[in-house]
Amino acid sequence: MKPIICSSALEAVSLIESGETLWTHSMGATPTLLLDALAEHALTKHGLTLLQLHTEGAESLSDPRLKEHIRHRCFFTGSPTRSLLQQGDADYVPIFLSEVPKLFRSGEQHIDTAIIQVSPPDKHGICSLGISVEATLAACQMAGRIIAHINPMMPRTHGDGFIHYNQLAAVYEQSKPLPQHLLAPSDAISLAIGQHVAKLVPDGACLQMGIGAIPDAVLSCLTEHKDLGVHTELFSDGVLNLVELGVINNSRKKVHPGKVVTGFALGSQRLYDYVDDNPSVIFMDIEQVNDTAIIRKNPNVMAINSALQVDISGQVCADSLGTQIYSGVGGQMDFIRGAGLSEGGRSVIALPSTASNGTVSRIATVLSPGAGVVTTRAHVHYIVTEYGTAYLRGKSLRERARALIDIAHPKFRQQLCQEAFDMWRLKV
Repeated sequence: MKPIICSSALEAVSLIESGETLWTHSMGATPTLLLDALAEHALTKHGLTLLQLHTEGAESLSDPRLKEHIRHRCFFTGSPTRSLLQQGDADYVPIFLSEVPKLFRSGEQHIDTAIIQVSPPDKHGICSLGISVEATLAACQMAGRIIAHINPMMPRTHGDGFIHYNQLAAVYEQSKPLPQHLLAPSDAISLAIGQHVAKLVPDGACLQMGIGAIPDAVLSCLTEHKDLGVHTELFSDGVLNLVELGVINNSRKKVHPGKVVTGFALGSQRLYDYVDDNPSVIFMDIEQVNDTAIIRKNPNVMAINSALQVDISGQVCADSLGTQIYSGVGGQMDFIRGAGLSEGGRSVIALPSTASNGTVSRIATVLSPGAGVVTTRAHVHYIVTEYGTAYLRGKSLRERARALIDIAHPKFRQQLCQEAFDMWRLKV
C-alpha cells in the first residue's frame, strides 16, 4: 500500500491519536520538521509518550505547554530533554544501547508510530535511514505505522538501514540541511589527553570512540599509526581525516574487513557527502554494532570513552551528575566489555582532571550520592587525564587509589590521599 503524500509536516503527523507511544529517529537524523509539527499537533491530544535517544534540534517538544499532552521517555538524553528530566517532567530508562532494539523486538516496549527522516526512494522504491540507523531500524520493524520526512539532503547509506517506500504510512518531502557537528580546535587539556591515549593505541587496532573534543584530539594524534580499523557506534570527521591519510584502512579486522562499521554519524557536510552511497562505510543495527560477542571477534579492539566522574576504586560514572541525569548509559559498557574480551583489546576512559572551571576534581574519593556506575571497577582498564595514564586492571584498591591520585589535578592530590585513608583506610 502506498503512503499518504502530505502537503505539510502537520498533515503527516495528524495521523497520531491520543494515547499513542511514539519513537523518533535520533542523532543527526532527528526529523525536526515532523517533531515541530508534532509539538503543535500534541496540544490537541493527550497521553502521548515519545521514546527517544539523543535528539538534535527538538527543543519545540520541551515547550512547557506540552507537559499535560506528551511525556518524554529517554534511553539517552541531550539538551532538549535534560532540563525536563532534572525537573521530574520526563522519564529516564537506564539501558545498554545494544539492548534498546531487543526491547522493541521482544514486544516488551510497544511502539504505535515511528517518526523518521529518510533519503528519497531509489529506482527500487527503497529509502535509507541515512546517517542514523541505531535503534530506529528495530522501531520501524515493530511500529504500527511509520511517518517519514523524505529529505533529498539525507545521504543514502549502505548497511542495514533500508526501508521500502510502501512501508511508510505518510510522507512529507522537503529539502533541509542536516545538523552539523564541526571539528573544533583542540584545547591544551584535550590535546594532552589525546597524546596520552594515542600512546596506548597499537598499529592494527580496531577503534571505537565517540565525538567531542577528547575523541577528536585522540584521532588527531594517530596520524603516524598504521592499519587502523573502525567498529564503533558513532563517528565524526576525525575518522574521515584518518581514512583520507590511509591510516584507517580496516585491513586487519575480522568482522567486515575493509569497511568502517557504525550505527550513526554526526559531523560536517563533508562527512555526509563521504558516506553517501559509499559501500566502504556500513551503517548497521545497533544491536549488531554493539553486540559484545561481535565486537570481541576483532583483534586489538581499542574502546575509547569518557566519563563525568571516577572514584579512586575505579568506578566510572558516565550518565549523571549525582542524581541529575546528564546523558545515558549508551554503549560504553558494550564496548568496554567487548574490548576486554578481544585478543589484545584495551579500553580507556579519558576525562579532564577537573570540572566547574577547575574547582571540582573529577577523580573523587567516592562518587557523588546518586551517581550512576556505568562501568564497574572490575571492567576498567585505563583511566587517562591530562596528567597521565593509570592502569587499573588487576590492581588492588590501594594500587588503584595511588595510580588515580597521581593523575588527578595536583591541587587535589593531598586531599585525596587524606580522604583515601579516612574513608577507605587505604595508605597511599
